[in-house]
Amino acid sequence: MANPYAAGGSAAATISTVRGNAGAGEGPNQGMDVTGYGVGTVLRRVMRYVGPHLPLLVVAFVTAAASVVLQLYVPVLIGNAIDCMVVAGRVDFARLAPILQRLASVVAAAGACQWVQGYCTNRLSYNTARDLRVDAYGKLERQALSFVDSHSHGDLLSRVINDVDQVSDGLLQGFTQLFNGVATIVGTIAFMLSISVPVALVVILLTPLSVLAAGIIARKSAASFAAQQSLQGELGGFAEEVIGNQKLVTAFAHAPADVATFSRVNARLYEKGVHAQFISSLSNPSTRLVNNITYAAVAIAGCASVISGWPTPLTVGQVQSFLSYANQYMKPFNEISAVVTQVQTAFASARRLLALMDAVEEEPDAPTTKALPAPRGELEMDHVCFSYTKDRPLLQDVCIHVPAGKRFALVGPTGCGKTTLINLLLRFYDVDGGTITLDGEDTRGLTRQSLRSAFGMVLQETWLFEGTVRDNIAYGVPDATDEQVVAAAKRAHAHKFIMQLPQGYQTLVGEGGGALSQGQRQLLCIARVMMCDPAVLLLDEATSSIDTRTELQVQDAFDRMMEGRTSLVVAHRLSTVRNADCIIVMRDGRVVEKGTHDELLATGGFYRDLYQSQFAR
Repeated sequence: MANPYAAGGSAAATISTVRGNAGAGEGPNQGMDVTGYGVGTVLRRVMRYVGPHLPLLVVAFVTAAASVVLQLYVPVLIGNAIDCMVVAGRVDFARLAPILQRLASVVAAAGACQWVQGYCTNRLSYNTARDLRVDAYGKLERQALSFVDSHSHGDLLSRVINDVDQVSDGLLQGFTQLFNGVATIVGTIAFMLSISVPVALVVILLTPLSVLAAGIIARKSAASFAAQQSLQGELGGFAEEVIGNQKLVTAFAHAPADVATFSRVNARLYEKGVHAQFISSLSNPSTRLVNNITYAAVAIAGCASVISGWPTPLTVGQVQSFLSYANQYMKPFNEISAVVTQVQTAFASARRLLALMDAVEEEPDAPTTKALPAPRGELEMDHVCFSYTKDRPLLQDVCIHVPAGKRFALVGPTGCGKTTLINLLLRFYDVDGGTITLDGEDTRGLTRQSLRSAFGMVLQETWLFEGTVRDNIAYGVPDATDEQVVAAAKRAHAHKFIMQLPQGYQTLVGEGGGALSQGQRQLLCIARVMMCDPAVLLLDEATSSIDTRTELQVQDAFDRMMEGRTSLVVAHRLSTVRNADCIIVMRDGRVVEKGTHDELLATGGFYRDLYQSQFAR
């Protein structure tokens, strides 16, 4: 039976903590440089995600333009209404009534357009965020294990979650506000020119002062916002690591040191954030100062026009309309300067997100690769060499042959490369030299799906997701029946304790296993693999967290499961591998001894030293 649990991207993510005892170094995907993404590049890439929802964008812009035009028509109507009653006791109600009716209709229509614009903008923002997040998560699923190992998990999560939100809110909603502002500026200029060209020129000539102030401040704040987003990712990564291992932090009394480290990073984030906000906040008061100067100049020119008719004759109502337009004309500059902060943050997040999206993926299967439909389980490593970093060799000239249906064990001191061999078997990493074959086929010539589906793995570190006990056991076979799940649990000796849980197999298991003991979590992981019935069984310290009595029961279950099946057992406790058909002894990345338990003891070599170190009185 195929083993989906041990195949595909999800399995890679599941065992992302298996890095080899030598430690994972920087792989070819290490580093996500954000410096190569200019404004034009970011906009083009983001617009690709907007494209499928272009009708929403078009409607948003059309309604925004209509709303701006209607709002700019309001001062004209108010000015006409004022001219109908400018002289005390002589109000022209015949002219005033239809003007007020028209004014009410225009205000209602403008409000409706604003509602439609907001609806379309929000739909567009959320749809784009959904598509971006799906692609970003899919990118992580397609990455090689070396990429996941060489980057902070918290930073990766921050890019997929927080940065996507910043992009959708900042770029999409921010640019909609920019469009509103530009439309308002163009519209007010047109209306002011229609009333009085000379007075309109007073407003237009003072505009560059506001634009210049906002532009200088925006350029200076860009670098600060980029540094702020980077530090947010760093802080998220640190918090995720510490919170995820809170038991160890408490056990080692390391909380004060972690709090100090968190405070240092948080202080740096505070400094960058305050600096960015301070610079960007200068934009609003600067533009408001220019706005007030412009408003005063328009008021003076308008009053002169009413009193003397110079530079152009105006009525009181027209002056009131002009003052409203002057205020509306300068208001977008204030709003745009306020949006600059949001847009700068969005650009910084977009660059981080695009850097993730452009990271080099795991090489896809070559067109010449083929599937292995019915693996027998014969494994061979021929002169295999591998290192996580080129300056630190790990595996050197390893030669191992495991016949189909045999039980082999890998033993040796910590750091000798036992777990790394398992990584290579599953092609989480590719060998630097030599070959690995399954049933005589070079594993690099097989599709990863068929290769990994041939293996079932039980790790020392358990992984349970948030769901029911049944869901966790049936993870590799989602369409399994209840009878199959119960049978697998019984074979793993997990059925008894499961039935003692509040809802039995329907009991919800919290993230990481919740209130279950480490041994109970391990039993569920063993049952999960037994559900899949793989051709090759990989056990990496699979019973290390189980008490001695339960270990004997599980070992008996494994013995029955291993009959006629290839199995490779990584173990430190040598008592668990004495019945193996062959024991491979590793030291410093090399195979130093091979043989059965009795043969190796009789030889008097390194294995005997290891064995006696565990069982000497």
